[in-house]
This record gives sequence, C-alpha cells and structure tokens, in this order.
Amino acid sequence: MRCSRPFMVMLFMVLLSPAHAQGARSDYDRANGLGPFVAGKVFRSAVKPNWIAGSDRFWYRNDLPGGQREFVLVDPVQATKNPAFDHARVAAGLSKILGHEVTADHLPIDRIAFVAGKQIVLLQIREKSFACDLSTYEIKPAAEAVGQATAIAPAAMPHGSVGGAEETHLTFLNKTAADVSLFWIDSEGLRHEYGALRAGEGREVHTYVGHLWLLTDHAGKSLAAFIGTDMPMLAVVDGPVAVPQHAREQVPAAAVLPRRWHALVKDHNVFLRDTGSNAETQLTHDGIAADSYEGEPVWSPDGSKFVLFKTEPAQEHKISLVESSPSDQVQPKLHTIDYLKPGDRIAHPRPHLFDATTQRDIPIKDELFPNPWEISRLEWQPDGKRFTFLYNQRGHQTMRLVAVDAATGEAKAVIDEQAKTFIDWTNKVYLHALDATREAIWMSERDGWNHLYLYDTAAGKVKNRITIGDWVVRGVDRVDETKRRIWFRAGGIRPGQDPYYVHFCRVNFDGTGLTVLTEGDGTHTSAASPDGRFFVDTYSRVDMPPVTELRRAEDGGKVLDLE
Repeated sequence: MRCSRPFMVMLFMVLLSPAHAQGARSDYDRANGLGPFVAGKVFRSAVKPNWIAGSDRFWYRNDLPGGQREFVLVDPVQATKNPAFDHARVAAGLSKILGHEVTADHLPIDRIAFVAGKQIVLLQIREKSFACDLSTYEIKPAAEAVGQATAIAPAAMPHGSVGGAEETHLTFLNKTAADVSLFWIDSEGLRHEYGALRAGEGREVHTYVGHLWLLTDHAGKSLAAFIGTDMPMLAVVDGPVAVPQHAREQVPAAAVLPRRWHALVKDHNVFLRDTGSNAETQLTHDGIAADSYEGEPVWSPDGSKFVLFKTEPAQEHKISLVESSPSDQVQPKLHTIDYLKPGDRIAHPRPHLFDATTQRDIPIKDELFPNPWEISRLEWQPDGKRFTFLYNQRGHQTMRLVAVDAATGEAKAVIDEQAKTFIDWTNKVYLHALDATREAIWMSERDGWNHLYLYDTAAGKVKNRITIGDWVVRGVDRVDETKRRIWFRAGGIRPGQDPYYVHFCRVNFDGTGLTVLTEGDGTHTSAASPDGRFFVDTYSRVDMPPVTELRRAEDGGKVLDLE
C-alpha cells in the first residue's frame, strides 16, 4: 500500500525522543562504515579530481598510512601521472617559513591550487595560505585563500544536482560589472532562484556535496555553473565561461519577468498590478478557501501570459499515535497528526492560463489531467506559443506530458505513458525537452526494460527508440543536443557481469553508436572533466577494493590507471 512507508517513517520520527532525534557525526560515520573499525585501514580507494582552470589537468590528494599524504598531478592529454611538485623541496621550504621540521611524506598541506599562467602553486595549511614558486621553491605567505571552485561551462554542466548527504558551503563572488542571478538546480534539472548578487558582492550559501548552482546575467543568459565539493569553496563569476566545442548551451534561458505587470494572489483570487501606475485589476472572483489560487505565476517568455494553479486542498484525516516512553515524563503521550489513507481526497491542483494584455482567463479543459497525484515541470516553449507540464495520475498508472496552446487553451497529450501495474515515478521518469527540434527524450519501462525513447513533440508520437535490449537504463547524466548524443548509466549491459553493476554508456539520438564506456567487473561511479572530454572512473565489488582509472568520454578508452 502507498501509505505504508511514509506511515512508518512518520511513526518512527514521532516515537523518537528529542534527545535521540539527531545523531552525532560519529554515529553517522560509524553507520556508514567509516568509524574506528575501518578508519586508517583502507587507502587509495578514491580519487577526487580537482580540475585546474584553463587547462585539461587535475590534481588529487592521497591520504596514506601513518598520516602520510601525497599530491598527484594528472595530464589527460599527455596521459601522465606525476607528483604535483617536488615534495622534498616543498617540505624544506615549509620547514623554514613555519619554524619547525616538515618531512616530505608528512606535508601538512590540506589543499593546493595552481595559478594560471605562472609557475606558482598555492598551499593551504589550515587557515593559512602560502605561495610556492616552482622554479625556485621559495615559499611566501599568500593573501589569497586556496579553494576557488572550478567554473563549469553551462553547456557542459550535469543535468541536475546529485548526492546531497554531506553538507558544505559555496561562497559566490560576482566580479562582473552588473548584477547576476543565482539559481540552485535540483535533481530534475529545474531551477530555484536564490536572488541576485550585485556587482562586486559576495554571498556564502549553505549547500551539499554534488549540488549544482548556476549564475545568469540580467537577461537570463547562463554565465557559469559550480558544484559543491567536500571542502568549502570560493565560486567566482567574472563573465561567461567558454563553451566547449562538443556542446552548446543546455539550460533554457530564464524567462524574463514582464516589466509592465505583476501578478499576485489576494484573498484566494488573482490580481494584476500595473507596475507603472500600481493600478490593480481583479482577474478572478471564484477563489475561495476551499478552492484557492496559489503559488507563483509562471510567465511566458514575452511576459504577455502567465499560469497559476488553483487547488482544492486535501481532506483532513486525523490519526493518533502513542509515544510510550517520552524523555520528559513517565506517562505516555498521545500525538494526533493528519495522515491521508487510500481513498481519501488529496489536494487537487489545476493550471489556469491568463492573458495579461487582455486581462482574461483562458479556460483549459482538464480531461487529460482529471485526478492528479502531482503536476510538475511546468515550462513555457521559447516561442511562447504553448506551455507543457508533467501529469502524474493518482495510482501512478498514467504519466502524461501535456501541452497547452497559449492562444486557445486547448490541451493535448504529447507523451501518454500507461501501465497496468505501476510507473516508478520516483526513479524511472526522465524528460529532456529539445525545443529547437520539437523533440523530447523520454524514459519508459513499456517493454519490460527501462529504456529511452525519442519523441516528436509536435506530432505527439515516438520517432524512434534510443536504447533497446535485455538491460536497463539507470539514469541520464548528460545530453549533447549539438552532436545528438546521450551519456547514461546502465545495468546488465556487460555480459557475464552481475546485472546490478552500474556502467556508463553513450548513444546517439537515433539509437546508433551505443558504446559502453566502462569495463571493470564491478559497479562504477564517475567524475567528468569540466569540458566533458575525460572522466575519472572508479569501480568496485563487495569482494574487491576500488580501482580508479582515467578514461575518454568519446569512446571509453582508458587513458591511464590512477589508483
């Protein structure tokens, strides 16, 4: 039943006493297998590449037995892996400036950074930073802190945020001459605005390792993207990051809000305010508490139309829970919460289309979305002629991409996914719209295996299958619209290997050119270079420690072994 898992989670949360509601970091470390039983016993098990801005190279740090550490520099183009610097000479220089002996195999350096165009490497030792001239190995104090995040070209950035378990910080600094807008990109690739940064302004943002952030100019043009790492970093935007040859801008330009009108909800109804005169016009009169307009308007690119949701709230269904052993009293406690059961009325949102120029509501018939569990991914086409949204029907047996004509309000199903059993809407729904060609990439289990399909969104039908076979697509990592290629993860695609092992692959939109980019007998994770040409591949099994390799994203060819 759908209620079983959230019910148990809620029950567990309620029954936890306040004293035990939040575990200590040591508890989580131990639960994750990183506690005292294994700490200091496994080495060279992971490579965290730090890509050097303005070059193809990256460095990483190896923490070794007895507190030893080494810094490694990798050049993918030259297929070389060498010490990042002469560790003995750096140790001698640090001994002199720190006033105590430092040995080559126990460098106290936490992080390094190479200065572009110079033979200088910056060294971070706790809160202090130093500059080392690699031609003389003279070391001096440095004013600049090490830890500037690598700016990623928007065309080469991942589809969305990943990870999210480990907290970190990014400090954004706007070095452009104008204001920029800051967006967090969620796991589905959707933007969430975090306000503007004035020219010269900096702001620290709490985030998580693997989370993706995007900065745009005032017109909505994407400038640079950044990803949270395991260390707090400085993210500097000083202009557009050069777009690699292999890709073009993938993130849709942010819709420019209309300058003339501002839409707002008051007393459950929609009002339109003229930003010049501040005069308000009431557009609707049917909103009530039991069926209210709500949320933020989604404007068309030209600012002439907008969409708002009108929602009937879910019914109340009270259930009682007994906390048998509260921490602050001897007697049990009774808790009452709202919890919907199968058959109860859930919230019922419906999109409403408004024309700001004529100040009228354009009716939309809801035959294609009568019983929503969720309506999401509402997006306008760049030409403003229609908008689309994803409709997930209650029961999860119907998933539709619905397109609404902006002039008439006519709705039609662009993609209509039906299942007699269950659509795995939390893990196996993927949509990538290709506005320029009126196409979309869609994920489906319709043949019993999870695969990708290319849709003609104008005709509302499948153009061709992209992947096929007795294996499954586990997720999409990157789409190159220019070369019409997809990089994705798959299970069961390597014959003779456990079908649960995850491999990385590439395929063309028309289904040709399927290439498995990883080889090792195990499950794989990867970290791509900012320009998308190379990736660090780590694979392991329950009976084998991790192996890390550097590979080419074009054909999966191994460049060299790392660890």
